[in-house]
This record gives sequence, structure tokens and C-alpha cells, in this order.
Amino acid sequence: MGLTSTTLLVAAIALGVVSFAATVWFWPRLARRGVSVVFGRVGLLLVTQVMLFVSVALAANKSFLFYGSWADLFGQEQEQGVVTDHADGASASRNIVRVGTQHSGVPGAPRPAVSGRIDKVVIAGRKSGIESSAYVYLPPEYFRPEFARRKFPAVVVLTGYPGVSENLLKGLRYPQTAHARVKAGRAQPMILVMLRPTVAPPRDTECVDIKDGPQTETFFAEDLPRAISEVYRVGTRARNWGIMGNSTGGYCALKIGLHHADRFAASAGLSAYYKAAEDPTTGDLFHGDQRARDRANLMWSLDHLPQPDASFLVTTSRQGEGNYRSTQKFIAKVKAPAQVSSIVLDSGGHNFNTWRREIPPALDWMSSRLSEN
Repeated sequence: MGLTSTTLLVAAIALGVVSFAATVWFWPRLARRGVSVVFGRVGLLLVTQVMLFVSVALAANKSFLFYGSWADLFGQEQEQGVVTDHADGASASRNIVRVGTQHSGVPGAPRPAVSGRIDKVVIAGRKSGIESSAYVYLPPEYFRPEFARRKFPAVVVLTGYPGVSENLLKGLRYPQTAHARVKAGRAQPMILVMLRPTVAPPRDTECVDIKDGPQTETFFAEDLPRAISEVYRVGTRARNWGIMGNSTGGYCALKIGLHHADRFAASAGLSAYYKAAEDPTTGDLFHGDQRARDRANLMWSLDHLPQPDASFLVTTSRQGEGNYRSTQKFIAKVKAPAQVSSIVLDSGGHNFNTWRREIPPALDWMSSRLSEN
């Protein structure tokens, strides 16, 4: 049974109820003194508590999709799928291969021209040397004859840490939301490239280029847009590309948008923070290089580097988010030619429910900043 399956959750809850009933039933028989009965009482209590903890943990994981599989939970590498063919579009590319397709999950017939398609791909970074899997959502318009010569704007969408890319499909429902916004006339059709920022698992690289380590910033800023544009109908100019994410992914999106305005015209950080974390999950990111550490601090960059000709969107909540003051500070530091917009909720925590409230207007905002040509 999969880690996020309903069957597993129901089984865990059922075992919890059974263990509780067994404790109530056998407790009178274990009321005597003696080593064996003491161990019996301890065993019953322990099993009941463990099943209660497991049930709560499984329910929380199913709701928020912290881990998508048993391998992800235990930090094991998952083997890549067998390469079947290259993605539809331009000539074959050594830098991206399609390993599978799936239905987008939006209402309608399961035909690409009606509901779109999701490709699972593996992107090999030519310059960074990083290889990462991703999901590419292609809107229905991509497959319709009247749009055959059209190029589409693309948005890189990042999870938080240690999230998995499936979170963007199942928990945050990006393809379904994007489809609904287009259908409502609020956004233009866009290609979504969905993946996690953890391209060197289990290490959290904070989307920086680490000396003698993973070149994560190079992968996202250079390799990924180049590989996608080689295979799909996406332009190569900054106005064709946006980047967004939540939590760590939000920090990464703002950081890459700030430092690579020549490649991304718009970036959105949902519940983002504004300087690189440095903790046991990141390891030594900067190796004593203070300039690199400063550059990874978005406040420092806004104060000391030229403001880019780019657009930024930040989100926070007056109650429930820890980034409210820092977000206001970020907004105040953005100056022309840069532009900044914000979504400020009255209340909302650092969780999927909050981000699901912010994603529709964030996609509308992103759509208004990008162009197809």
C-alpha cells in the first residue's frame, strides 16, 4: 500500500481502534502484580499510542503530502523510469526526455485537446551537471490546430522543502487551477514546469551554486529554461518565462527572479522567506564566502545591487504567517524599474490551505506579466 493511500490510513485507524478496545477488554485481567502483567499493560498502552501516532501522521501526510512515497519518507533514491520517447515539439534534445504521460485531472474527456496533458520528464542540466525529474503541464490549447504555430509562456513552479513534485499536482492542484483560470477568462494558457527545489536530495541547497557542490541556481536559471524551450513551444526571452513557489520554493523563485531578470520577467513567492537558510539540512552553503552569503540575502541584494527590470509578487498573512514583517520590508525595498505586488490575507498559516487560496490570483498575476512571443 502506498504511503498516501486511503486504504493504509483506514487500516491504521482500524488497528488503533482494535488496540484501544483490546486495552479496555484485557486491562482487568492485567490488574494483578507481576512482571508479566506489567509488561502486558505496557505493551497494550504502547501499541495503542503507536497506532494513534501513526494514524495522525498518515492523515497529516495525506492532507499536506510532505512525503509522496515510502522511498521518499526514508530518504532512498528512486530509480528513474525507462526512457520511452522524447517530448512532443521540436527536434529531439539530449537535455530532456519524456518518461511518461498522465491525465491532467481537469474535468472533461481524457483527450489532450480537451483537458491538456501532463508529461513526466527528466531534465539533464548541460551546464550545471544536475539531473532532475519534473512534471510539465501542457494546456488543451497546446494540442489544438488553431494554436499549432503559437508559442506559450511557461512558468516554473517549485515546492517547498522537503516536498515532492507530486504535491503540486495533488495537494496544490496547479494544473486544475490553471485550467479553471483560463476557462474563466482570467488567465492565458501557460505551460507549467513543476518540480521540487531539492535537486540534490536530501540536501537543501537553497537554490544557490555551492562551491565544489551542486550548481542549483545555474540549473534553474539556465539549464531548465533552455531544455524546455528546445522541446516544447516556449519562447526563450525573459517575457516568456515566470517562476513561482511556496516556502523554500518561494524564496528560490524570488531569488532567481531577482538575479536573473534577463531570463525571468516575473517571480512569485508564496509564504517566502528572504535569506538563505543555514542549518543541518543545508550544510555549508557558502564556505566562508561572505559575498555569496550576502547575494543570497534578498534584502541585501535590493539595497546593494541594481534593481532589475522585473516583476515580483509576495504573499503573507497578518495572522498566522511568520514572514509578515519581512514581506513588508521586502515590498518597501523594491524600486523602479522593478515592480512589486502583494497578496496579504487576514489570516492563514504556512500550509496548503493558505497556498490554495493564493494560487488562483497568483496565476492571474503571472499571466498578466508574461507574453507568448
